[in-house]
Amino acid sequence: MSEPNVPVVDNAAELAALCERVAREPRVAIDTEFHAERSYSARLMVVQLAFEDGVAIVDPKAVPDLSPLVAALGETTVVGHALSSDLKIFADRYDAVPSRVFDTQVAASFLGYGMQISLADLVYDLRDVRLAKTQTVSDWSARPLSARQIEYLVDDVAHLLPMHDILIERLRDKGRYEWALEECAELGDVARYRVDERRAYMKIPGAIRMNRRELGILNELVKLRDRLARERDLPPKYILADDVVGGLATLRPKALEDLAQLRRLEAGLRRQLGPALLEAVARGEAIPEADLPERPRRPLGISRDTFAALMSVVVGEIARENGMPAGLLAPRSALERVARELPQTHEELQAALGLSAWRWELLGTQLERLLSGGATLAIEGYADGDPKIRLSHGSTNE
Repeated sequence: MSEPNVPVVDNAAELAALCERVAREPRVAIDTEFHAERSYSARLMVVQLAFEDGVAIVDPKAVPDLSPLVAALGETTVVGHALSSDLKIFADRYDAVPSRVFDTQVAASFLGYGMQISLADLVYDLRDVRLAKTQTVSDWSARPLSARQIEYLVDDVAHLLPMHDILIERLRDKGRYEWALEECAELGDVARYRVDERRAYMKIPGAIRMNRRELGILNELVKLRDRLARERDLPPKYILADDVVGGLATLRPKALEDLAQLRRLEAGLRRQLGPALLEAVARGEAIPEADLPERPRRPLGISRDTFAALMSVVVGEIARENGMPAGLLAPRSALERVARELPQTHEELQAALGLSAWRWELLGTQLERLLSGGATLAIEGYADGDPKIRLSHGSTNE
């Protein structure tokens, strides 16, 4: 099943021994291969672990309960690249994630690599090694794993610990190591991976046009669909399509025969899910008026949208000066919140932006000066073919 010197853990005893080692190690690199097309949460197919002296591969098809491994990873520092997808699987399946996390993609974003640099590109830049990504779309459910698959699995974790060392050194040189750790720490919070009910029902097409009562019903229907999908380990859309859920919320059926008005809700589904759907609608109808979901805010409008865009220019320029992606400094939603609420005090602006300490250090004071009229924007270097946006400090009347 594997090449020599690459142990594959495929029974409970071997998993227990591996977990003991993981818990003892100061750091462990990790990657996973999974299939997510036809299940509620992604199904793990392979887990790769790298230590200072080698790699181990875990076969979840042979040992499906990986809760001991997840617990062991909680005792060490976990190093990985673009870890949120891997950790979400642990959160969905075991309601736990490692608390000490170092994401090489996140760390690289503090060093000017952008927010989405691939593992292959980062390995090449930091290690001068080209990864052979020939198995990217491989069927990881097939057994035995081929020699090429094993090689691919090893490559995906073998460079992570050396890159960890390099990134730490470079981050410290720039004084950004603590910033990166703070950002990575958010990945180690299991609450990050739990379903946000509002975000779930507002993804349904047409939700933005619904009234508050319809939104209350929609929320109950989406929660029902999510529960059924989780119980059956199916994608929610396999239970009910989004447009059917939205149609039910606006139809507000009272009896089984009302369900026939929805052409896309077939007779079999009406028989199978009809009573549960009516109960969900009834729960939405029974929500007290004061407890109904608020309607989403309207778009900012031209004037305030321009205001948010102006702040985005400042964010982008500060990001450029510091060799970091603008999206890492402040999300557009935070700037829109400022444009909508127009905070008048230092404390109100801090609350509206919701920036961490290091972000406020880079960005907050500059935005505060701009909003208070203590600074203006100017374009320099245009005639030389190298235009830059500059904040000019001082009174606007000078």
